[in-house]
Amino acid sequence: MTRIALPRLQRSLRPSLRSVCKHGTYGNVAPFSSSSPVRSGYADTINNLKIGKHTRVIYQGFTGRQATMNAQESIEYGTNVVGGIKPGVEGEHLGLPVLPNVRAAVEKLKPDASAIYVPGNGTVAAMEEAIENEIPLIIAVAEHIPIHDILRIHQMLRTQSKTRLVGANCPGIINTWGRCRLGFQPLPFFQEGKVGIVAKSGTLSYEAVASTTRAGLGQTYGISMGGDVLAGTNFVEGFQILAEDEKTEGIIMIGEIGGSAEIKAAEWIKEYNRKTANPKPFMAVIGGIQAPAGRIMGHAGAWAAPGEAGASKKIQILEDAGVTVVDHPEKLGEGMKKLLANRSKTTNGQSTVTSLGGGTSQQRRGYHTFRQRPRSSPATTQLQLRGQKRRTLYIKQSQAFDMLKERGIPTVDEATVKEEKFISISIDREARQPCVIASPSTDPEFAFQQSRKFPFAYGSKEATSADFLESVAEHLKISGTAKDGLKQLVTQLVDIFMSKEAFVVQTKIALDSQGRLHVQGAKFGFDDAAFRSSGRQAEVHALRDIKAEVREDVEAEKEGMIYVKLQGEGSIGTIVNGAGLAMNTVDALVARGGSPANFMDTGGKATSETIKAGFRIVSSDPRVKVIFVNIFGGLTLGDMIANGILLAFKDLNLKVPVVVRIRGTREAEGQKLIQESGLKLDAFDSFEEAAARAIALAKGEETM
Repeated sequence: MTRIALPRLQRSLRPSLRSVCKHGTYGNVAPFSSSSPVRSGYADTINNLKIGKHTRVIYQGFTGRQATMNAQESIEYGTNVVGGIKPGVEGEHLGLPVLPNVRAAVEKLKPDASAIYVPGNGTVAAMEEAIENEIPLIIAVAEHIPIHDILRIHQMLRTQSKTRLVGANCPGIINTWGRCRLGFQPLPFFQEGKVGIVAKSGTLSYEAVASTTRAGLGQTYGISMGGDVLAGTNFVEGFQILAEDEKTEGIIMIGEIGGSAEIKAAEWIKEYNRKTANPKPFMAVIGGIQAPAGRIMGHAGAWAAPGEAGASKKIQILEDAGVTVVDHPEKLGEGMKKLLANRSKTTNGQSTVTSLGGGTSQQRRGYHTFRQRPRSSPATTQLQLRGQKRRTLYIKQSQAFDMLKERGIPTVDEATVKEEKFISISIDREARQPCVIASPSTDPEFAFQQSRKFPFAYGSKEATSADFLESVAEHLKISGTAKDGLKQLVTQLVDIFMSKEAFVVQTKIALDSQGRLHVQGAKFGFDDAAFRSSGRQAEVHALRDIKAEVREDVEAEKEGMIYVKLQGEGSIGTIVNGAGLAMNTVDALVARGGSPANFMDTGGKATSETIKAGFRIVSSDPRVKVIFVNIFGGLTLGDMIANGILLAFKDLNLKVPVVVRIRGTREAEGQKLIQESGLKLDAFDSFEEAAARAIALAKGEETM
């Protein structure tokens, strides 16, 4: 089906993102359309990911410090940077032209891609300007973009067919053979090779790059999904590029808790294997097996909406699709090497890709490294509404009830009807839209199977239309006069979601003997970024009760880090740079018999100051018997981290032993500093060796 383009709307006539979100005016938002006469849709932009020597690159925010450093590195690498933009300025920077706006840059420089390095709230406006001027590929690396702002961006993207987005909150995209780098990937670890990588996590993708480089395989493309709720480019879209790429022989995916992108990837891989003679092998790492229900694990998108599969379920589905799943990225290089060595030719038109276990692609591959992979129990699924540790942007159930009562929605503090149903407003990451999520049962055992998403256009009244509500009511098995109560509830939940910038408004509902609907449980989560970056929704965030939160969580937040206290014995404290790597560290320690006390993400750019703060927070937990520091230095120098560890160890007078794994930039220098310090510190290159040492120390099986 084609769309007929409407005349381009002037930016001044469209409501701003701020006005839509702040004032709650979520009436019909006009779709963005470009100047060409016929459009198909966003899917038509996938080939824009095929970057290379031909790609003409501009920088938005060109003269800023970060953009300047990045542009210099990229130019030295071979990227064809042709200029950039500084609003209202025309001149020269790095020997290249500077233009006052995107339109002028498009006219004079004919860019194929734009790397957005505009600080603060300007990122969203820069993305909007790039889309309006039909730049084929835009890369947004920024973190902490408000969720409702990015929902608005995706509403623009889905109604046009010229611009493709990579990001946000990601390292970008790189093609080694074309020497084209759009983003901040650490270049020393990349080499021309044969493996394509698509990843949610930046640090885990760097681990995958280092592993494949060490194995002598190298890379073709590194494509980032990013850690946000909504990805401009997902796994399947990245796979389409890699499957067609002649130089790519094997494909690696890095996934994690949250969303259904990994499930859709598994479906695509299964179909690809079925239809393709001699298909390329797939390997994966999935983080978040041990993530507590309801917690946001560092990345804005690292949480599961009601009814979504957890990390363990994703692993099972991927394995059933023929993907080789390993529990640590260090194993990807040698594992892929074996898969490629065993890749056979097509026989009689059927794929006979040999697995590491000796079977074919129709069988589950045998390269499994979990001794006994932990599985999430039904008791910890996302349908639970009470008793969970919450991040700061969740409010109390009583406060959620107050919001509902103000809107005329009846609530009860104690469940009076056992046959509950479930309804919420959240985000459909596949459709890249908000959605109603409904389930006729709240039984955790059936949540994944019975839950259904009903996406609707951002900023529209679609969710309260008669046809839409009829579909929801039918799925919930609600009929008769009870539909009136459902309409009122959905209308008010959508209003809360839009006007107060929520990422999930989740309720348990039931019908009494007279068919009246009332809410028996509620869990509302609001966008922290909207408040922190723009000061929006101050009245919602004023409801936060810091005294009721975990002390370590609050202390870490003050230092710009994310800390999640884990239940159980908790004898190993963890300090890790990067959310994906932190999740994987916890998972891998458990798989090897360890008992982590916490998840800690110091941020992608760990410094000596953040490391010291991390030590102080982690060591304050009396359960901790050993601290395990796992750092991959991409942009961060290994020796700088080592010096930070040594200073922290001395200043804090730590009594517990510390095991350090430093990989990445200047790793050898960092390891040497620790080994020669004479302190109760161990330094390792290998994760396996470091983990084994930390676990043994925690169990009292070894001494320093």
